[in-house]
Amino acid sequence: RVYLVESGGGSVQAGGSLRLSCAASDNTYSGGSMAWFRQAPGKEREAVAAIYIALGITYYADSVKGRFAISQDNAKNTVYLQMNNLKPEDTAMYYCAENEALAFSAGAKVAASDFRRWGQGTQVTVFS
Repeated sequence: RVYLVESGGGSVQAGGSLRLSCAASDNTYSGGSMAWFRQAPGKEREAVAAIYIALGITYYADSVKGRFAISQDNAKNTVYLQMNNLKPEDTAMYYCAENEALAFSAGAKVAASDFRRWGQGTQVTVFS
């Protein structure tokens, strides 16, 4: 059974930084992908960043390019989302997602429907 445990959310002033962590309970690093999504109240869940573990290919939403960075630690089965220069519009519940069978190419977009398993979410609040 795979479970995903997120941590690292919190409240931060605009311009600040947070690092989210997502630990997977088993090894997805043989070829799968992991991602971070977010959902603000009244809005649809949107992809923030994703990584194809085997090749390190990444995807970023336009709204976070240059500010957020997704990375992996294979030894810990953990994916991180470093969030810098946070803005109030980044406020949302952030979810980790995983699909051990998903591979994507550079430049491709990812969607919630591409992922099979989800964490419980961690809240990020950015105040001005």
